[in-house]
Amino acid sequence: MTPIKPPLAPRRPETITIHGETRTDDYAWLKDPDWQAVMKEPDRLDADIRVYLEAENAHTEAVMAETAALRSKLFKEMKARIKEDDWSVPAPDGEWEYYLRYETGGQHPVYCRREGTRGDEQILLHGDLEAEGKSFFRVAGCHHSTDHRLLAYALDLNGSERYAIHLRDLETGETLAEDIADARGDLVWANDGKTLFYTVIDDNHRPHRVMRHVVGGDPANDVVVYDEADAGFFLSIGKTESGRFIEVMARDHTTSEVHLIDADAPETPPRVVAPRERDVEYEISHHGDRLFILTNADGAEDFKIAEAPIEAPGRSNWRDWTPHEAGRLIRSILVYADHLVRLERIEGLPRIVVTDLNSGEAHDIAFDEEAYELGIVAGYEFDTTTLRFTYSSMTTPQRTYDYDMALRGRSLRKEQEVPSGHDPADYVTRRLATKSHDGAMVPVSVLARRDTPLDGSAPLLLYGYGSYGSSMPASFVTNRLSLVDRGFVYAIAHIRGGTEKGYGWYLDGKLEKKRNTFLDFIAAAEQLAAEGFTRPGNIAAHGGSAGGMLVGAVANMRPELFRAIIGEVPFVDVLNTMCDASLPLTPPEWPEWGNPIEDRAAYDTILAYSPYDNVAARDYPAIIVTAGLTDPRVTYWEPAKWVAKLRALKTDDNALLLRTNMEAGHAGAAGRFDRLEEVALTYAFLMKVFGLTG
Repeated sequence: MTPIKPPLAPRRPETITIHGETRTDDYAWLKDPDWQAVMKEPDRLDADIRVYLEAENAHTEAVMAETAALRSKLFKEMKARIKEDDWSVPAPDGEWEYYLRYETGGQHPVYCRREGTRGDEQILLHGDLEAEGKSFFRVAGCHHSTDHRLLAYALDLNGSERYAIHLRDLETGETLAEDIADARGDLVWANDGKTLFYTVIDDNHRPHRVMRHVVGGDPANDVVVYDEADAGFFLSIGKTESGRFIEVMARDHTTSEVHLIDADAPETPPRVVAPRERDVEYEISHHGDRLFILTNADGAEDFKIAEAPIEAPGRSNWRDWTPHEAGRLIRSILVYADHLVRLERIEGLPRIVVTDLNSGEAHDIAFDEEAYELGIVAGYEFDTTTLRFTYSSMTTPQRTYDYDMALRGRSLRKEQEVPSGHDPADYVTRRLATKSHDGAMVPVSVLARRDTPLDGSAPLLLYGYGSYGSSMPASFVTNRLSLVDRGFVYAIAHIRGGTEKGYGWYLDGKLEKKRNTFLDFIAAAEQLAAEGFTRPGNIAAHGGSAGGMLVGAVANMRPELFRAIIGEVPFVDVLNTMCDASLPLTPPEWPEWGNPIEDRAAYDTILAYSPYDNVAARDYPAIIVTAGLTDPRVTYWEPAKWVAKLRALKTDDNALLLRTNMEAGHAGAAGRFDRLEEVALTYAFLMKVFGLTG
């Protein structure tokens, strides 16, 4: 069969000089000079760039045409594992219960409520009906007012995460003529039921301003509540569990600052809790006349809980309530009228601890499996003894429990259904510890069918992320079963740059220590091969966004170890992006990667691993890359440039595919079934590469 000829991007060299060093970028032209406009109106994309991206899409479809039947089969079996008429456990709020559900065949959620546990359903927002005729549709937030009369919701219609806010009268069903453009999507109601706080983004897609809107008024006259002057800090808003305060939060990746507004007096100006201090993070919860503060201040690397009086909440008045304990990373807290709940992680495993605020007595909720994932769910009610949490493992579908914090009993409210059938006994999950280059022990979670021979013959998909302190959950994901049921071993490497083993695990995988992230992943792959889960060269590496940077880096460092690479919206043009202060995420990202504009050492460090800059004339694994045209997080030109350079330099005949979603952004397709088409493509690619298409 004649090989399908791939498109070749023209080389149009541009030189870049920083710190006296000049680099040549042959594919810089793929960045549209008017990219801000393209984010808002994708049709404005430069014609030459569009021709190239569409040629790559056509090439991908041509190469993958022989897998059409397989992709259809994968899609159908993944869809068959989804309960189509699914629902969330209703969340009580006074006399009402709020929930969302999906209809059979529906792509988008239907937001609903009922009066009491047996009242008639009232549809607040029907996602499928709202999405009709739109190529992209996503709801960011859907929040009812405190008096239950109004609904505020935010819609993204092109994947750019630039939302429009709409208001609806829940008594009449009328949508008010008060649309608000260029919003981030976070919404908070004051306690008067008519004042709405929201965040807006600037031309460079940075959430920089908090606004206040009063229902019935012209959005053009909305009041600026807070304006962030530092381009390195992004704003978000929230509300304390007690409902007493609106929170305005400013943060980058290592520093945070919280301002409070009395939710009963929404016109009062925000008041800072504690002025920002570099590398000090904190978040707050309110209880009575005090604030509880989750923070890493005073050397509490794995975080502690402090308390301070509301009237004088500054740092000098913080007193330890749950002292710092090295190796116990406190991830989040929820405060109720009589209890404080903390979600923490020790040696990679999560734990829920409940403390009685009256007696001070604490207890944790016990679980049995070797590897699992937990989540605590914030509800609407403060004066309650009910904690809602979720539990799953790589073999166990998610379960939602209500836990009585006073009586210490749990009730199962819902278990994730797999309509096509799932028996956890057919699978086995393992928790391994692999030794990295410097002796650090890297946790690895493994999933396989019980009957898969672990004699080195199995193909293995190794997933990793390793950035921003994000922990990769060992949770239940039905799509993975399509690989595992075909003989793949699925593994997650909990590498440095995440916080699976504490905050120090994150610090050891960022800035000048970023190389540890890549070496941990390589060590995990080698150890999995040594223990018979697979063999070298029979491994696929999978990562998305910053995880795409990870797999791009290891493809340069150890290409012979991997047979395939999946890079989803991969952050691969790291040096150029970090040197462009106009891009949406660049200033807030400098604490994570370093500022190569001002710091020569940071420049050299990033240059040494940046996947795009280190592509060379060598053999590479088979690679499939995805991108989103309106992606504000990893701009479309990063994966496009990477593929163009790889195609020009690589010395092998392995497949190299790029698929750009021309109607979506960072998260890909918004519909729950449309997303499966994208998964089916990457899984079919893997099976084609590994010779398993039959």
